[in-house]
Amino acid sequence: MSQDDEKPKLHIDSDWKAEAQKEKERLAEKEKSQSSPSDQGGRDGERGLPDANFRTLMSMLASQAIMGLGAMPDEKSGGVMIDLEGARFSIDLLAVLEEKTAGNLEAEEAKELKQLLSELRSRYVQISELLAKQQAQGGAQPGGQPGGGQPGGGAESIRFPGS
Repeated sequence: MSQDDEKPKLHIDSDWKAEAQKEKERLAEKEKSQSSPSDQGGRDGERGLPDANFRTLMSMLASQAIMGLGAMPDEKSGGVMIDLEGARFSIDLLAVLEEKTAGNLEAEEAKELKQLLSELRSRYVQISELLAKQQAQGGAQPGGQPGGGQPGGGAESIRFPGS
């Protein structure tokens, strides 16, 4: 036997080619429909963004408020990053939404918004009081250094925006 006889021969029939072409066209059409600008309000196929709706808007604003209240540690120091002004702004925006959409929301959405605002306001007051107490005791001060700006003057690292 020669080497040519030992090599497997590839046999492709026309049915297989036709099926492969149909699948390719179907996938291209699906990809095109996912990326079309007329598909607003749905998921962005490439980035996996959530649906653009009222609950998502509430969640985004609530997330910003929670982050401003110290839920996310500072990447550099590992301490808590507090932005009371930014948190209050996000909470105020949610309050504006509640006021401007009164009577136009589904009962469940209105209930969620009211509960969310109540929880965020409560957390804001708690964090504000905690910071005031810490500052009165010589703890964290705006400027990023615990202990009134003295290195090593406090047990917990709390940073403020711009520091």
